[in-house]
Amino acid sequence: MALSPIYPTRQSDFARAWLDVDLGAVRHNAAVLRARAGVPLLAMVKANGYGVGAVAVTRALGLPFDDQDAMPGAPWAVGIATLDEAESLRESGCRGRIVCLQPLLAQELPRAHALEVRPALHRAHDIAHWATLGAFGPGHPPVAPWHLSIDTGMARAGIRWDQVVTLVDALRAAPPEGVFTHFHSADESVASRDVQDIRFADALRVLAPVLPDGTMRHSDNSGGIVSREAGSPGHLARPGIALYAGLFAQELGLRQVAQLRARVIDLRDVHPGETVSYGATWTAAAPCRVATLASGYADGYRRHLSNAGVVLINGTRCPVLGRVTMDMIMVDVTAVSCEMGDVATLLGSDGRDELPVEMVAGLAGVSPYELLTGLTQRVPAVYHDALPLSFPSPQ
Repeated sequence: MALSPIYPTRQSDFARAWLDVDLGAVRHNAAVLRARAGVPLLAMVKANGYGVGAVAVTRALGLPFDDQDAMPGAPWAVGIATLDEAESLRESGCRGRIVCLQPLLAQELPRAHALEVRPALHRAHDIAHWATLGAFGPGHPPVAPWHLSIDTGMARAGIRWDQVVTLVDALRAAPPEGVFTHFHSADESVASRDVQDIRFADALRVLAPVLPDGTMRHSDNSGGIVSREAGSPGHLARPGIALYAGLFAQELGLRQVAQLRARVIDLRDVHPGETVSYGATWTAAAPCRVATLASGYADGYRRHLSNAGVVLINGTRCPVLGRVTMDMIMVDVTAVSCEMGDVATLLGSDGRDELPVEMVAGLAGVSPYELLTGLTQRVPAVYHDALPLSFPSPQ
């Protein structure tokens, strides 16, 4: 079946590089993770939705907006790390629950309250301060909801599991909506996860007399969800990287969300003995055809992919030649029919082949988290409910 051009009336808007975002894949991945966890999701959309767009992802997942009712199966809430991220969601019309999992400074709490953000708290004076701010509005509980953060081994944030008794009085006066911890290595070591599970359970037993019935418990991040066979414990699960198929795509059948594209903007023949790019780190051993792509490390295509990365052009893998530069990449197109203006896929799918986030991150020697969140605002995002598998040249 012939495919029409992906942007038949807007070719000039995509003359350089862009990010195709498959929102249908986000929904698919959320459904897979929800089914595996067996509990509702607190979907992480921090860092601008791991680089693909927090507002678009939150809408696609079905949270309520001013112009959109909550959809069946939508996450219980979304998670962020900064109040600026929350403000962006609220300004876009998001009316759903927002939880800030990163500790806030005392002076930030009034702003969190004004944005109706549920903060993660673990210091008695912050809990008392939050309680003085009152309800989120008429008909809401007198103390606005918040979540207690317990450190069970990450040593990053939260009260230590063996010191929670010091918060009993604070929690009696202003009980939390939820209590959570965070795993440091659940996907790498089930034993470490089990230790943290035990510490979390110990802390909950100490706090049981002051935690109301129905206090929500959550611990599983993406690694925690994947590491369990019988579902996530507690009331919520908090997937992040897996929502975006940055990890665990093959194990769970997750679909690629982020697809980084760039146009071929130059073509040349390179003769034996000639070099390509800065530092002359690649030398042609035989005659070859080289294409220049309109994307570089200023767009988030890591410099570590110099002489190591591959891209897809017309469904064929083409190796990166020489150093990745700020705005351009050179690739070997000797083995593929290639014309000016053709679309190259630097991350994602084209035809029957795919360059998954985890694979490209591995070639660059960075984590998938770094690769996704490193995609820059210079690359415009284009949102789709479903993406075609191949991308014909512009007419």
